[in-house]
Amino acid sequence: MKTIYIRDIKAGEKIKSSFLVAEKNLAYSQKGAPYLSIRLRDKTGDMEGRVWDNVAALDPVFRKGDIIFVQGRAVSYRDAIQLSVLDIRRMEDAELDPWDYFPTCKGNVEEMFGALKGHAASVENPWLKKVLESVLNDGALAERLKRAPAAKGFHHAYLGGLLEHTLSMVQILDFLASHYPTANRDMLIAGGILHDIGKIEEFSYDRAIDYTTPGRLVGHIMMGVEMIDRMITAIDGFPEDLALELKHVMLAHHGELDFGSPKRPKTVEALIVHFVDDLDAKVMAFQEFIRNSGGDESEWTPFHRFFERFLYKGKAGS
Repeated sequence: MKTIYIRDIKAGEKIKSSFLVAEKNLAYSQKGAPYLSIRLRDKTGDMEGRVWDNVAALDPVFRKGDIIFVQGRAVSYRDAIQLSVLDIRRMEDAELDPWDYFPTCKGNVEEMFGALKGHAASVENPWLKKVLESVLNDGALAERLKRAPAAKGFHHAYLGGLLEHTLSMVQILDFLASHYPTANRDMLIAGGILHDIGKIEEFSYDRAIDYTTPGRLVGHIMMGVEMIDRMITAIDGFPEDLALELKHVMLAHHGELDFGSPKRPKTVEALIVHFVDDLDAKVMAFQEFIRNSGGDESEWTPFHRFFERFLYKGKAGS
């Protein structure tokens, strides 16, 4: 069991602990001696590591994406903590709890999943309820939904991020259903729960968070629609028009063709789901960038390349 985390490591300490290898590069010193430059990660953050000795023997032991047990000493270098690594052992899957090595959602996963199932249970349309039950009552699928990230880098890019994003969306959609009573609440809730379900297969997240080959070639929108289409086909008598509307919500949730959406929203429900998805993702991205921009005295973050602007943090102490 992992007991030492990066955020607690101080210069001068002897370290015996396990970390995810986020980056690994072979480099050479000014004298031409080889060394390994590695970036180590756990759920509390990242730190740089260096292997100065016994490089030829330790280099083949591990690669990027592995979780390794290291022995070394923490040193201070350029106002940051760096780990001087003396020995490395690659860890086996049976020894690992992935939640120790990746950033994770702050909420309780089981509680969030229970809340999501509660929203699904409130759906009155029996056909949509059957589809939602097919997803949420499938043990293996549900476990992946609890663990999957919502993205690799932009928003909710941590274990449990997809569940957190999905529940947040459904809570907003439930409110908007009462604000726009002509919109079909059941379709909004079902669309919110299912819109990103393909991400459980788009990403790999047992080690480093990355895209799977199907994720790169096909993408979560089509993968999700195919998944739900298989479930609908297994339900005898599922209304064809209802299936088309549900799949349209999923296909249109990115809103525009330029943003990877195969279809633009053509129903009120698809429009609402799209804007709520966009809102929740961007608000979280704003908040995460502000939170991670450092505690300096500036009222502004560094320039955000995606949003193409600086973000206002506010005055210190306000």
